Amino acid sequence: MAQVQYYGTGRRKHSVARVRLVPGDGRIVINGRDIDEYFGLDTLKLIVKQPLNETETEGKYDVLVNVNGGGFTGQAGAIRHGISRALLQADPEFRGSLKAAGFLTRDARMKERKKYGLKGARRAPQFSKR
Repeated sequence: MAQVQYYGTGRRKHSVARVRLVPGDGRIVINGRDIDEYFGLDTLKLIVKQPLNETETEGKYDVLVNVNGGGFTGQAGAIRHGISRALLQADPEFRGSLKAAGFLTRDARMKERKKYGLKGARRAPQFSKR
């Protein structure tokens, strides 16, 4: 018997999360590790669980995630985006609440590139009159 699975890809900054929702008891596994083991900060765990809380599906699905690139905060945002997209695939009725909460919008903010002649993206070398 084939098991029902829902897929969603989330992105933020340089992080890409491939999310799989499987009917289960609410476990969240990220790169083969439990969410409590993977994310040390409670705020990041909260960010990841936001779409499930918004749609009241926290105990209904097991969330299996492969995420790479970026830092922990970017990865948490990417996972949130991926879970939202997967939930939308599971039930299109969730679209209104997820959209209103802003979980379906891809955060387009990226790191600005370093320019030549400068020390960073905008940081100029120290100026001296003489």
